[in-house]
Amino acid sequence: MQCMSGASTVTTLANLAEEQWGLVTKGQAESTGMAWSTIARLTSQGVLERVARGVYRLRGTPPVDHLELRAAWLQLAPDTPAWDRTADSGVVSHRSAAAVLGLGHLPADRHEFTIAVRRQTRRPDVRLHRGQLERSDWMRLEGLPVTRPRRLAADLLADGEDPTAAAAALADAFRTGIDDPHAVATAIQPHAARYGLRRGDGFGLLSRLLELTNDPQRSQWIAQARP
Repeated sequence: MQCMSGASTVTTLANLAEEQWGLVTKGQAESTGMAWSTIARLTSQGVLERVARGVYRLRGTPPVDHLELRAAWLQLAPDTPAWDRTADSGVVSHRSAAAVLGLGHLPADRHEFTIAVRRQTRRPDVRLHRGQLERSDWMRLEGLPVTRPRRLAADLLADGEDPTAAAAALADAFRTGIDDPHAVATAIQPHAARYGLRRGDGFGLLSRLLELTNDPQRSQWIAQARP
């Protein structure tokens, strides 16, 4: 195997990290022919900074928010570049999605992802949810796949979160225009009976949630959600 020069090694890493918020995984680096000893040497020299097991940040790249969450997401499919991943590889969801979207006030004390197949993780600060996501359930935000508010609300309700917290997240989403009340009402239909409503009554459930917010715009949003 031909050895890379120092300059070409850093260029290779920079090309990988450019669309991954300055991050690169050990698997991605090794797929280019880079030896683990090279990664270790660059880390000891301060060219790379370890931010999670097998995930490194290239020094000098711009700071990014939710760095630890992004690193945890890269760990889910460490050999696959961010731009080649599908939703099956993992989508930021639940409380983590609310934090990334800036919705509500739920503390994101763990990194939460929804993936298509059952998996386990040894990280106590990562929670994996098994679930199938439709393309309309998620969006890309600065390169990171994140569940939309409609799916976020359904996930929070399914997880037994405080309805007031789900309501606050939805009010923020409607206020900023990043989701549609009618789409949300459709998405939360399966949870209506749990809250004493007629089975499938997503409109009634959304109306009840929005009443919890006392937001002055809630009547407008309820009207938009009407079947």
